[in-house]
Amino acid sequence: MASTDRFVLNEEVKFNTDEELVSVTDTQGVVQYANDIFCRVAGYEEVELVGQPHNIVRHPDMPKQSFTDMWSKLKSKQSWRGAVKNRCKDGRCYWVDVFVTPKFDDGELTGYQSVRTVLKPEY
Repeated sequence: MASTDRFVLNEEVKFNTDEELVSVTDTQGVVQYANDIFCRVAGYEEVELVGQPHNIVRHPDMPKQSFTDMWSKLKSKQSWRGAVKNRCKDGRCYWVDVFVTPKFDDGELTGYQSVRTVLKPEY
């Protein structure tokens, strides 16, 4: 069993429909910021996330094609939206409707902001 599959539990973490899980990464996908709600739902302290690749929360059930599509859009300075299953630190999971946008400073691409909300059943 690969190390990324080691801590997978078949239990979903729920969060409120009015909550937004927010993170900011650099252009390589390294976490620069994670809000309190994201940290609480994912089960990490902010200090455990900052400086780590954002895929620390990637669930092994997610198809690689989803992330290939996402990175293709982002590298073209376009936004991306999709349904994503993430893995918590303790192995549980949570589903989100994620909207990722390029972040620019003085016209230069400096990273990406992700805002996640509850995934509606009809998605």
